[in-house]
Amino acid sequence: MEAVGNLRAEEILEALDNEQRAVALATRGPVCVIAGAGTGKTRAITHRIAYAAAIGTMDPHKVLALTFTARAAGEMRTRLRSLGVPAVAARTIHAAALKQLTFFWPQVFGGRTPDLLTTKSGFLTEAIKRAQLQGELSISSRDLLRDIATEIEWAKVSQISPADYLSESLKRTVKPRINPEQLAKVYTAYESVKHQERAIDFEDVLLLTTAMIEQEREVRERVQDQYRFFTVDEYQDISPLQQRLINAWLGSRQELCVVGDPAQTIYSFAGATPVFLNSFTQRFPEAEVVRLTTGYRSTPEIIFTANSILRKGSMGNELVAINDHGSKPTITAYNDESAEIAGIVRDIKQLISEGTPAQEIAVLARTNNQLNGLEKAMNAANLPYQVRNTERFFERKEVRDFLKQVRTASVIHTEGVSWLDELRTLAQPFLTGGAIDGIAALLHLAREL
Repeated sequence: MEAVGNLRAEEILEALDNEQRAVALATRGPVCVIAGAGTGKTRAITHRIAYAAAIGTMDPHKVLALTFTARAAGEMRTRLRSLGVPAVAARTIHAAALKQLTFFWPQVFGGRTPDLLTTKSGFLTEAIKRAQLQGELSISSRDLLRDIATEIEWAKVSQISPADYLSESLKRTVKPRINPEQLAKVYTAYESVKHQERAIDFEDVLLLTTAMIEQEREVRERVQDQYRFFTVDEYQDISPLQQRLINAWLGSRQELCVVGDPAQTIYSFAGATPVFLNSFTQRFPEAEVVRLTTGYRSTPEIIFTANSILRKGSMGNELVAINDHGSKPTITAYNDESAEIAGIVRDIKQLISEGTPAQEIAVLARTNNQLNGLEKAMNAANLPYQVRNTERFFERKEVRDFLKQVRTASVIHTEGVSWLDELRTLAQPFLTGGAIDGIAALLHLAREL
C-alpha cells in the first residue's frame, strides 16, 4: 500500500473502530454518514480523506472540507496535518466562499471589493430610521437588533427577497417576534443602505459567490477544477442557499461526503433544515450510507435518556454507550421562568457547597435572552460566572468600558508594578464573580477568539 507522509494506508485505519473504518473505506462518493453525538465523526472523516489520499483515490490538493465554525475547521486541519495531508483545504462555508469571491471580484464585477459587515447593528439602526419606524422599534435595544438581524439572515439564506418576505413569513409555523410588515420595511431599507454604502454581509457572500459560479463559465471551470472532492460536516444544518452553493461547487460530479445527524438540527431559526440530509439518498440513489452509533462522549445514563427522546421522535441514530456509568440525568418542570432561574441558582449553590469547582458547572440556554435573568440572579447570589457565546466578546458593555479605561490610562510597565496588576486594578469595576480572577477569565476568553 502507498503512504501519506510517514503513515502507510493500513496504519491510518488502525486507530478506528469498525464503524469509523467503514467511513474511511468508503473513499468514493457519494457517501452519507449519519453520526450521533460523540461517535467520533471528525476522526472518521479526516481518516477517510487521509486513507483516500494514501491509496490514490483523492488528490489532497483538490479536497475541500467544509465545516460550520472556524474552530471546527482549525481542528480538522490539525488532524489532517497529523495524518500527513496538510494540503487539504478545511474551511467554513463562508470562508471558502469569501476567498473565491475576493479572488474573482475584479474579473467578474470590476472595481474594489465591497466592505464586509462583521455586524449588522449599525446598518439596521440606519434602516429603522429610513423606514421611519423609530417609534415602534427601539434602536437602542440590542436584543431587538439581534432579533431583526436573525430574521433577515433567515430570509436571505432561505432565498427570500424583501419583496417576498411578508407573504413568505405568513406561511411559517414559528412566527417571528417582530411584526412582519415592519420587518419587511426594515429588510428593504437595510438592503438599500448596504447598496449605498457599498457593503455586503455574510449572506451576500454566499449569494454572490453562488451566482458567480453559476453564471460565469470561466469561473465555474476554474473553481470546479480546483476542488473535486467535497466533505461537508454538520450537514443537518445546511440552509437552502448553502446547498445551492455546494451544488455549484460540485457540478455534475458525485464526489461528495456529507456528515450529520437529523436529531442535532439546531439552526432552523436561521434557515437551516435537515431536509437535504434526509433526502440525500433520493438525490443520490447510489450513495453509500454509514451509521456511527458508538457513543464515546457520554455516560450510559445520558445516552439512555437521549435514546428515549430519539425513539419518540423517530429521528437520528440510537447510540450505544461504552463509558463507565455516571449519575442519572434529572428533568425538572417549573411553573414559570422566575421559578426556573431560582431553581438553577439553588442547584448551583448546592453543587459548590458539596465541593464542585464553579468552573466545572455550565448552564446552557436555548436563546441569549434566557440568560439575562439568570445573570441578574447570579449577581444577586454573589456566584462567580462567565457568559459565553452571546453577543460578540468585544461588543459586551463591560469589555468596551474596560478597554476605554485601558486606553485612557495608557498602561505601561512601571517599577515594582506589573502590567497585569495595573490591568486587574482597572478592570475591577467591570468584573463579576469575585472568587474568579477576572483578568484571567478575560485572557482565557481572548485566547479562544
